[in-house]
Parts: sequence; C-alpha cells; structure tokens
Amino acid sequence: MHNAASLDSFDLRLLMALQEDGRLTNQQLGDRIGLSASQCSRRRSALEAAGLISGYRAELAAEALGLSVLAFIQVTLAAHSGDNSRRFREMLAGVDAIQEAYAMTGDTDYLLKARVPDLKGLSRLVNDTLLAHATVARVRSSIVLERLKDTGRLPLAGLEQIAGGRNRPEA
Repeated sequence: MHNAASLDSFDLRLLMALQEDGRLTNQQLGDRIGLSASQCSRRRSALEAAGLISGYRAELAAEALGLSVLAFIQVTLAAHSGDNSRRFREMLAGVDAIQEAYAMTGDTDYLLKARVPDLKGLSRLVNDTLLAHATVARVRSSIVLERLKDTGRLPLAGLEQIAGGRNRPEA
C-alpha cells in the first residue's frame, strides 16, 4: 500500500513528528502538520498497516538504570556454515545485554552492541557467554568512552523530494 514513492508530504511530516514524540495524539499531530485529527488517524493507521511504523516504545536512560558500560563487540565464528550461524544467532536471542546485532562483511562476522553495568559485566559477557559458545572463534570488544550522537531517527527530510508536490490531505 505505502512505500517511499507513495508517501506525500503530509505522511512524511506525520512520520517526522512521531519520530520526535511517539506519544502525540491525533489532534496534536494534526495541529503540527495541518490536518484534522481524523485525517491523521487514518494516515497513521495506514502507515502502521503498511509496516512503515513498526512500533512505539519508551526510550529508557541506560546509565540512570545502572547500565553504564556501552561496548561494541566484533565476533568471528569458528566455522562458516549455516548451522554454525544459526546456533550463534539462537544464542544471541537469549542474551539481554546485547541490544543490537549485525551480520557484517569484512574481517568480522558479527558486530554487537551491548549494555552492561560495569567492566565485570562486560568480562562475563565476553568470556562466559560469547567465547564459551562453541560457534565463536574470536571476540574483540571496544568500550565507548563518549557518545557523540545518539538518534534512532531516520533521515526523512531527504524523502520529501521523492514525495514531490503530493501534499493533498487525503486519507
């Protein structure tokens, strides 16, 4: 139903507003983007149904909750096989400290983003969980000293050119 090419400028403004604050009511959205609450409701529902809005959540303050160490971990598997990869991915699914995991090209097979309370927690994650797993050959970790930018927002402003002049307030 919706894709980047079929979005109009109202859809993009609605998405940008929700990225800023996912708690906005349809009335508040309408006030921000120049549509009625009912039009915003229909558009939001259509964007959700199309999978362009994949969910809503609260962003928690990791450090305030005692998770003060942020680390990126590179993992190289012991063998490159579908079974080894599957077993590694299954293990990852059960490790809450790993927030994000990416299969990579290059020298490492996976890049993991992890949050732990302290260096002992990182040591346990690396030594007792990752290196202890039969699929893993090598692990390299890097601890974040300072976060320079943190956003989950997508660069939607560049999509306005795709939407062009399509800004009719339709449902």
